[in-house]
Amino acid sequence: MTGRLGPGAERPETAPGSAGPLGGPTEPSGQDTPAPSLDPVFQHGVVVGFDGSLSSERALAYAVGMARRSQCGLVIVHVANRLPATVWAGCEPPVFVDLPDHRTEVLGLELACADFLTGVPWILVERGGDICHEIEEVGREYAADAIVVGTTHGLLGKIFGSVSGRLARRANRPVIVIP
Repeated sequence: MTGRLGPGAERPETAPGSAGPLGGPTEPSGQDTPAPSLDPVFQHGVVVGFDGSLSSERALAYAVGMARRSQCGLVIVHVANRLPATVWAGCEPPVFVDLPDHRTEVLGLELACADFLTGVPWILVERGGDICHEIEEVGREYAADAIVVGTTHGLLGKIFGSVSGRLARRANRPVIVIP
């Protein structure tokens, strides 16, 4: 969800394909349509992936310090759940169903009350889809100087590859992985 702003920050325009100010999707833009101008505070800022886990909290703390030292904006990205739905009509490609993810609302409220974000302009952006792709896409839209993510622990990360590892291999900007 676009629209969660830290103290002293102005509301940036919504990026194409992200949620609108009230949580509804914006109109998809065509390839010929230029991207809307974003608040200059967030241009060349720091993008951080955040899902409320311990490793993402560490990454957020590091990103806050980085944004504070660089005197730039912080773009916090939460990638919501999207599940593939089977399409029975011939050979059509699978359709993705957006499930309501109230976790973003909860994270936004927690962040709004967080003292450590005081003095840093920040925005919470909700996306749906592949985590690596969406974080890199937000980094591209905001021309981020760096992307900060927490490391993935556990069996699933070892089997399927961690988000941080995949992002570090494919991103076109510096990726900082916080253990």
